[in-house]
Amino acid sequence: MTRITTLHIDKESHKFSAAHYTIFSATERERLHGHNYSVSARIVAPMGDNGFAADYNVYKRRIAKVCEALDEYMVLAGDSLYQEISEEGDNYRVRFNGEEMRFLKSDTLVLPLRNATVEEFSHYLLQQLLAECEGDSLAELEVWVASGPGQKASALWRG
Repeated sequence: MTRITTLHIDKESHKFSAAHYTIFSATERERLHGHNYSVSARIVAPMGDNGFAADYNVYKRRIAKVCEALDEYMVLAGDSLYQEISEEGDNYRVRFNGEEMRFLKSDTLVLPLRNATVEEFSHYLLQQLLAECEGDSLAELEVWVASGPGQKASALWRG
């Protein structure tokens, strides 16, 4: 009989700070602002003969790595239905509802998201972690992203 164990990793250090705006419709969006996002994970894996399912330190490093890749950037939703992003020299030019905004490329990440929301971030970070976990014996991986106390979303992968 295979024993399955669930590990929860929720470290204060697993976070990233990012600027964004959420788009509500073709004509409405939030003002540009930022959050200190926190990231946690739930890992479901079979118990090994050595008495543990996974090395916490390995997963803590992987979570820290995907957080670091987003830290201190302006995040743009590259797959949004309502905005157009183009490159112009050292800038991204964003058009939304007749407005034009410019962001330095060096300060900005254009991610494959439909919107810059905790829901989309959780799915994005899940895919990033799954790539880091290739070859691991996982039954499930769930990633939580919170934009503040009491406001979070998760994405779940089942093997």
